[in-house]
Amino acid sequence: MARKSLVESVAEELLERILEGEVGPHEGLPPEAEIARVSGVSRLTVREALKALQAQNIVYVRRGLGSYVNPPDAWTGLEAILKAASRGATSHQVALRLLEVRRMVETGSAELAAVHVTPEHLAAMETAVRDLEDAHDTQDLDGVTRADMAFHDAVLRGSGNPFVPVLLAQLSQLLYAERRATSAFPEVQRHALEHHRLVLAAIRTGDPEAARKAMEAHIDQTYADYAHYIGGGADPGPGAGPLPGRAPEPAPELPPEPAPDSTGDD
Repeated sequence: MARKSLVESVAEELLERILEGEVGPHEGLPPEAEIARVSGVSRLTVREALKALQAQNIVYVRRGLGSYVNPPDAWTGLEAILKAASRGATSHQVALRLLEVRRMVETGSAELAAVHVTPEHLAAMETAVRDLEDAHDTQDLDGVTRADMAFHDAVLRGSGNPFVPVLLAQLSQLLYAERRATSAFPEVQRHALEHHRLVLAAIRTGDPEAARKAMEAHIDQTYADYAHYIGGGADPGPGAGPLPGRAPEPAPELPPEPAPDSTGDD
């Protein structure tokens, strides 16, 4: 891992002070000289650190008055936003927020994939399903998690929109932790397998609505699994108390093939 520069270290120290509430929105940071003294660096280093925070809209400058803190909803630096969103939140709240993001992004991606998916994307989904089956059979938790994420990544890429995979790629570490936590339960793995097969089959039909509904049913099941096995603090098995969340709808059935016309021409 690359060693952090002094500028990066000072910028992180200042961000941490902001996240801890030492300096609130629209309040001024200490003068550069004071920051330099406390951090044991030069004023030039502090100035560059402040520029790095300003580039992410974490701070703004009032000419002649110094640097002031923007409210978190104005920040543009993703890492800082993630830290702010997670600060003070329970692991349960973070997991539910991630599921909200997944619902918004992944249902739309499946819908687009039904129209834009390529044979290569379909092959990647098929491989991920097989890998998930193998990892489930051998109870390889990391293998299960990797295969789960690989399937969803293939759906995102199958959307045909290059911006879509980037959206969730920035959350990969948090998403991996969330997936690994729920995937520790064999029943959850079986649910994932069932729904991955249904999503893949729906995308293959080329029907955007069927693909969207299949992915939505999958996310609904993920909500229910999280509430039952993780959110309720229960061990796998009956009696785990669910937490508030959206109850899963039955997995959608694909539309039947139209019956051949046996009446003949009039």
